Amino acid sequence: MAKGLSNFTEKKGLESRVLIASPIRQKPLILTQFLQSLRELEHGDLRVDYFFIDDNDNPQSQTLLNEFSRKGSIKHIERTDEEKVMFKCDENTHYWNNDAIYRVTKSKNRQIKFALENDYDYIFFIDSDLVLHSKTLTHLYSLNLDIVSEIFWTSWQPNSLPLPNVWQYDNYAFAIREGEDEKELRKKVMQWLEQLKIPGVYKVGGLGACTLIKRRVLEKGVDFSRIYNISFPGEDRHFCIRAVANGFELYVDTHYPCYHIYRESDLAGVEKWKERNKIWDKRVTKSERNKLCLAMMMKNEANRYLRVVLNRVKSFIDYAVILDDNSTDDTIEVCKEILAGVPLTILDNKENTNNEVVLRKKLWNTAVSIGDWILILDADELFEPKIENEISKLINQTYCDVWAFRLYDMWDEKHYREDKYWSAHLIYRPFLVRYQPNFEYKWRDTPVHCGRFPENITLLPTYASDIRVKHLGYMKKEDRIKKYLWYMEKDPEGKYGIMAQYQSILDENPNLKLWKE
Repeated sequence: MAKGLSNFTEKKGLESRVLIASPIRQKPLILTQFLQSLRELEHGDLRVDYFFIDDNDNPQSQTLLNEFSRKGSIKHIERTDEEKVMFKCDENTHYWNNDAIYRVTKSKNRQIKFALENDYDYIFFIDSDLVLHSKTLTHLYSLNLDIVSEIFWTSWQPNSLPLPNVWQYDNYAFAIREGEDEKELRKKVMQWLEQLKIPGVYKVGGLGACTLIKRRVLEKGVDFSRIYNISFPGEDRHFCIRAVANGFELYVDTHYPCYHIYRESDLAGVEKWKERNKIWDKRVTKSERNKLCLAMMMKNEANRYLRVVLNRVKSFIDYAVILDDNSTDDTIEVCKEILAGVPLTILDNKENTNNEVVLRKKLWNTAVSIGDWILILDADELFEPKIENEISKLINQTYCDVWAFRLYDMWDEKHYREDKYWSAHLIYRPFLVRYQPNFEYKWRDTPVHCGRFPENITLLPTYASDIRVKHLGYMKKEDRIKKYLWYMEKDPEGKYGIMAQYQSILDENPNLKLWKE
């Protein structure tokens, strides 16, 4: 190793000193984003130094590190003179071999030795393909844990389910079988992954890549060296096993997730991630006494499903806003009857507009002036009964602003439709939203299929609920015919929707699946 020039601060008073450490062999564009996030990292009262091990084979990356070293904080860079090892990274994945893993292990252990020799209170290991939230370091430090990582999510294979940098067991396992069948095991895995999406601090079995470690852990000899009788690949596994064997616990924080530039194509998402963070930092939330406003647009629904839908929600809503699109039946009377005792605002379509987005905006603007949370349902959409017991937990929390649910297109009372054009239940869509006064809402300005909410709503923290919603509007043949004719009138060329789906409404033998309670 060729040692670089350094100049380190003296520890003063009770200030904690943190060594930010990273072995770096990185493409210039990715490295640029990593270093920029370090420049923006809040330090609070911490005294922060940097120790990079430069293993770059790209001169531009070396230059970027040198420029970073010259600007601002005290840094230490070591350049390795060892023969380079082959390491391939492409748009598919990263291809690790034993030589590359050993090289990283050696570098990290060198950084641990340096932290101990120079009296650092913490070492903060960060992989050089991460972009950190500015509050990451100060927040992790505030937790006062021996070992804690900040979470990030990665699609390890193109288009695969994003997975975290932490695990529960063995070699990146998220659950273990305890007598369950494969289906139940998968359910356990998904429940654990969903839990990690909720801001909090969770005990885990393994972690890595963005980890704050107290000095006392290092003093116990916990490092990244391979444990000779364990075959798990990757230096992080061996660090974690050694840590737990020495009596330390492992935690992950999920308040300020990092952004992982696993592929060069991920660079395109950095600015969107940063913009989302800016939005989230301006959020207004409260964890109790939130008020819920039902917002519903309808026309001639008195003799269809309106009564059963309103009876399902009336017990847990605080307000209701109904926009009546020139009904000629008893729709409004039914609303007043069922919602007696609930503060009710009735809007109308005096403008006689046929533009759906105009009406949706009118409904939305009125509802957000009344409630903390807005539940937008159509008059033929019915929640499962368990919504009544779960709704308070959904709205009285601070981590989520948008709850998404699965919508099932019922074709009769016991069956829903599932085929190429009828698969709404396979995705989650927003129904329940916390109004954020500092968020700029943007609508899809189309006369049909504009959406019930502004189209950018999922830039706010969005989570999925397992409560299902039945769409009753296609259960009767006469209703399906009416809906088909309505689409032919409003969108005869399929400009805003899919013409083949419109036509499929009239299929005589659709593929149906049994609804199970």
